Amino acid sequence: MLSLSGNSPIFLYYPPTDMRKSFHGLSALVYQHLGNPEDGTYYVFVNRLRTHVKILYFDGDGLVLWYKRLEAGRFVIPEGHRDKIEMDRRQLSMLLEGVIPLSMKKRYSRGKK
Repeated sequence: MLSLSGNSPIFLYYPPTDMRKSFHGLSALVYQHLGNPEDGTYYVFVNRLRTHVKILYFDGDGLVLWYKRLEAGRFVIPEGHRDKIEMDRRQLSMLLEGVIPLSMKKRYSRGKK
């Protein structure tokens, strides 16, 4: 399983991605649409059929590519209308584990009484 470090941001690239892309191709997408692939952010890419996911991130001394292919079923991704959607660690874990949230309400909110 992928272990996420600290409070690193996570961005889902919303348009379908060609899963034949590797480090160079995915890095080019990040530079064009999302930011800098060497800033410690996790970048998540999903194919058109939602059966494959790749995660690109920089671990301090090089780029790392994590890849998961489903044998059955599809990944459920959050709806969005932009090129990128910011996710938190919980949302990424649910996406990778196949959990379909019924509601995304937090149990509490800081600062409100």
